[in-house]
Amino acid sequence: MYDQEKKKQSFTPGQAKSKAESYCAYQERSQQEVRDKLYEWGQHQEDVEKIIGELITDNFLNEERFALAYASGKFRMKAWGLNKIKQGLTFKKVSTPLIKIALSSIEEDDYLKKLDDILLKKVSTLKDQNPYILTNKLVQYAVSRGFESSLVYDWIHKNKKTLGI
Repeated sequence: MYDQEKKKQSFTPGQAKSKAESYCAYQERSQQEVRDKLYEWGQHQEDVEKIIGELITDNFLNEERFALAYASGKFRMKAWGLNKIKQGLTFKKVSTPLIKIALSSIEEDDYLKKLDDILLKKVSTLKDQNPYILTNKLVQYAVSRGFESSLVYDWIHKNKKTLGI
């Protein structure tokens, strides 16, 4: 019977570097993403680190540029809060100083406006009249999106009349 499992492809270091350049040119990547991909392509640790160094030198790979693009994209397109963005960057093994730079690139006014937008949209979908249930659902929703609970409670407090609480 035909085996449908994909066989692991193996490339020479030169081929892997060329593929990694294309991989990085398509969209910003973290060093860890590229490292994982190079191992997937059958490269050894010595070759992986050499290729990573060359990609950095040739400006295909820039961790700060990646962190800024990631934070901006997740905030603007997916409406993620700072906590979730930080978690994502940590998962991609971005350094703490670069995470701080990326998070600080998000303007506070834009951040509060995004929180306002997602909570108003969520309120319109909720049918509960009980203020405790409504509050709990709003907090749970915004915190799951990565927003700080203190900001959510402040928003609820400021919008009590609008919410009918």
